[in-house]
Amino acid sequence: MDWRAVPGDPLQGIALFAGLDARVRRRLVASSVPRVYREGQLLFKEGDPGDALIVLRSGVVAVFRSGPGRDRAVLTVVRAPDVLGEVSLLDGAPRSASVEAVERTEVLALSRTAFLDVVHSDEKLMDEVFRGMGSMIRRLTEQKTDYIFLDLPGRVAKTLVRLLDTERDGDSSTVHLSQSRVAELVGGSRQSINHVIRTFAHRGWLRTEGRRIVLTDLPALRHRAGLPTR
Repeated sequence: MDWRAVPGDPLQGIALFAGLDARVRRRLVASSVPRVYREGQLLFKEGDPGDALIVLRSGVVAVFRSGPGRDRAVLTVVRAPDVLGEVSLLDGAPRSASVEAVERTEVLALSRTAFLDVVHSDEKLMDEVFRGMGSMIRRLTEQKTDYIFLDLPGRVAKTLVRLLDTERDGDSSTVHLSQSRVAELVGGSRQSINHVIRTFAHRGWLRTEGRRIVLTDLPALRHRAGLPTR
């Protein structure tokens, strides 16, 4: 689908562009390229030129780094509506991570030139860019701390709770992510993660339904993760 031809504002609802005048958003959309990615397809990989800001219009993607061999670590999961690639746009360096579509995903690719033109002329957009970078640093710091202070079951519990917070389909209890993706996020083997999830299921904290994980006792999972139980 060509989102440039869709009536309305394709950038509406995306925090990065919330403070921009509607005319500026329309100009950005006019200079963008619509793309569609199937499940498992790479949007870009580590080392690619950082020449476009990726706006997620629909779908879910996993941001990951590759290690020796075929090993990889998922840094985060991003759901539409959101953006990817701000850092490379600002510093001009190659992509620092790869991004893979977890499901069918539709995006708009905004050129670096068009994006920077607006950044230089609108302080509100720069403020949002800095806010997004601050959130990224906080997330990475928290992930590093979790590896030090939480055991594997604690990291699984915290990851499931955090993933639930990102769900935007109105379902208050279901994480739409496979156990393999969870394993990549917490840095454990598929077998070890399966064991943890089976243990949690036996305790009545969750149940699995295909590629979905339904959280049935959120307070217990939050307690296991060392999070406030509210």
